[in-house]
Amino acid sequence: MAFPQFRAQDSSPWRMDATTSSGASSSLPLHLIIDDALALVSPLQQSFQRSQHHCFGDSAPGEFPLAANPSIVLHILTSCNLEPDDLAHLEASSVLFFLSNATCSFFRKPANFPPDFQLSMSELAALDMCQKRAIFKPMTQQEREMFKQRCGGSWKLVLRFIMAGEACCRREKSQAIAGPGHSIAVTTSGAVYTFGSNSSGQLGHGSLEEEWRPRIIRSLQGIRIIQAAAGAGRTMLVSDAGRVYAFGKDSFGEVEYAAQGSRVVTTPQLVETLKDIYIVQAAIGNFFTAVLSREGHVYTFSWGNDMKLGHQTEPNDVQPHLLAGPLENIPVVQIAAGYCYLLALACQPSGMSVYSVGCGLGGKLGHGSRTDEKYPRLIEQFQALNIQPVVVAAGAWHAAVVGKDGRVCTWGWGRYGCLGHGNEECESVPKVVESLVNVRAVHVATGDYTTFVVSDKGDVYSFGCGESSSLGHNTITEGNNRHTNVLSPELVTSLKRTNERVAQISLTNSIYWNAHTFALTDSGKLYAFGAGDKGQLGTELVAQQSERGTPERVEIDLS
Repeated sequence: MAFPQFRAQDSSPWRMDATTSSGASSSLPLHLIIDDALALVSPLQQSFQRSQHHCFGDSAPGEFPLAANPSIVLHILTSCNLEPDDLAHLEASSVLFFLSNATCSFFRKPANFPPDFQLSMSELAALDMCQKRAIFKPMTQQEREMFKQRCGGSWKLVLRFIMAGEACCRREKSQAIAGPGHSIAVTTSGAVYTFGSNSSGQLGHGSLEEEWRPRIIRSLQGIRIIQAAAGAGRTMLVSDAGRVYAFGKDSFGEVEYAAQGSRVVTTPQLVETLKDIYIVQAAIGNFFTAVLSREGHVYTFSWGNDMKLGHQTEPNDVQPHLLAGPLENIPVVQIAAGYCYLLALACQPSGMSVYSVGCGLGGKLGHGSRTDEKYPRLIEQFQALNIQPVVVAAGAWHAAVVGKDGRVCTWGWGRYGCLGHGNEECESVPKVVESLVNVRAVHVATGDYTTFVVSDKGDVYSFGCGESSSLGHNTITEGNNRHTNVLSPELVTSLKRTNERVAQISLTNSIYWNAHTFALTDSGKLYAFGAGDKGQLGTELVAQQSERGTPERVEIDLS
């Protein structure tokens, strides 16, 4: 909806309050929702409100009839699903919201309304919208206050933190995960389907048999799953109650083909060491696993030798360790794990930023060098590029970020053109993908030398290694049996022909498995292409066929 602009002028009935600070903006986008507001009250009240165009007699300047019933204003602010920035602008500008011929500081003054009479109206609106979120509801009052202080001391900042996590992780929405040899699909209602390779019980069905069709994990009945992660022979699921379930190889430090984790778990088991921490996301990398708490703390398992992740542990350690360093005091909204490194998207009052830790081979940590980092370190290049990161993706050897303005940055090992810069050069700091400057990106996914970008129009672009037909272009180099690599972003026309808007892309992030790719649409349809030799595409391929070059519908509805 377009917002009209009301400019503060002495001759206008829509005036700035005299108490507004000189630094406040002189214009404010507002909804024209007076009639909608009046529809919420009785005809008698409507008549009374329409007849009042002045403050209440001797009342304090700035009051107007709706101040007698702030619940009406609160209802409108929350039902419009305003962004935290919009709520902040209301307080900063203090423009009269509903009635003319008066001035007010209504949105900055204490609202005198429960649950906190001292909060301003916009703070109450932010708190109300937080209370509707699943991760916020179970919090005690003390936990909520601590959460608010960690986010910066404002409910608007808490709301921004929660909404940022929802946007980049598809929290409480359907999602599909293309793991190494096996696949996971989570419906909007929280049911989980798995299919593909099952040599370690990573499908969670109580057996070691492969599944060529999506099969629901029945032992999870009554548990709503909101996020999933896949590793080589291992699966982790996060419930809406903040619990983590794991199955497959039993070692958190499992490397692809190492001897660790001789025991396998074939049905989802609660991770007891995390039962006292409310988890919202899990990420499985090589040698380690990471989880993210509701409050934005990052914990890691294993890979503690030589202080690789800020702590000293044994490779098979099953205890979570808080990631030491600057992120102990900075809330994180998303984590992404690649080959021996971890990225963290942080949310601070000053804005969004990205930290990296782990192995720096190929420049994938983004600091301008190839040295390892034992503690999380801020990637400073985004400030120089004036980019506010909103989504981060960690491939096996390269990484990518989508900015709030829709720009895409990539860095790391550029083999096969996976960085999208038209060559195979490495980049040790984030670099804008110039050929996508006319595309407003909203999502990015990275794999083993492959990258996908989703635009705000639902179009998909891919580039990098063309093996296994996982890019969706299905082009073959003349004279040999390998697929063409793509050095610059190309529109995936095979997905365009489905006449569906793509919302999420997931692709295999492993150096030991042929890749496959999922495209999930707004309507809940799932399309798959790439390697399918283990049933990871959700269908049995014809004889002698090991991959599929064009997207085909998986027989499952995730909406």
